Amino acid sequence: MIGMIRKNAKIWLLCLMIPLYINVQAQEAEVKVLIDTDKGKITVKLYNETPLHRDNFIKLVEAHHYDSLLFHRVIKQFMIQAGDINSKNAPPETKLGDGDLDYTLPAEIVYPRYFHKRGQLCAARQSDDINPERASSASQFYIVTGKFFTDNELNKMELERNIKLTPEQREAYMLEGGTPQLDDTYTVFGEVIKGMNVVDKIQFVPVDINDRPVKDLRIRSMKIVK
Repeated sequence: MIGMIRKNAKIWLLCLMIPLYINVQAQEAEVKVLIDTDKGKITVKLYNETPLHRDNFIKLVEAHHYDSLLFHRVIKQFMIQAGDINSKNAPPETKLGDGDLDYTLPAEIVYPRYFHKRGQLCAARQSDDINPERASSASQFYIVTGKFFTDNELNKMELERNIKLTPEQREAYMLEGGTPQLDDTYTVFGEVIKGMNVVDKIQFVPVDINDRPVKDLRIRSMKIVK
């Protein structure tokens, strides 16, 4: 009888451990990408909950698609953007932002789990008036820098947009910063896990009237890392 109780207890304990093991395995399986830039290295991880964006990004990285492309749009306290396919050999002062591949990705907006706090990796896209389905650019992406928000500012935003921020969102936007005005409208498909100091170096470079850095700032290369 005692042996049966012990056996059942072991089975019960094993059942408790299986979900934990699966969760750990899922976290370990997240793909990481090293972005080597003129200002230093940034490491991002890609979310498994946005598989279309994850797989597309991996495909482009492995094809060396991003090598030598510029950060063509930089707005301090907002975001840094890259991936314009026309930026590699663009003459100085050329307005960039329209270069893309010949396809889009269906939106994978996993909200409110993933929102626009500082350091999030997101897919750029065309505006709602010509892209009501909010399909993502195949190539262009941005990394959120953002700014800090007060409790009153977030309250006002909730009223204006008729939304309700989660406690996690409020804490992140007040203590880390971000761009809550973009929440639930763009696909967030990853996050920076190392190198936000490099992102900050990029966000504060001088830019022209089109938000293009005055001095070309390139992605030297990207690669999948363990």
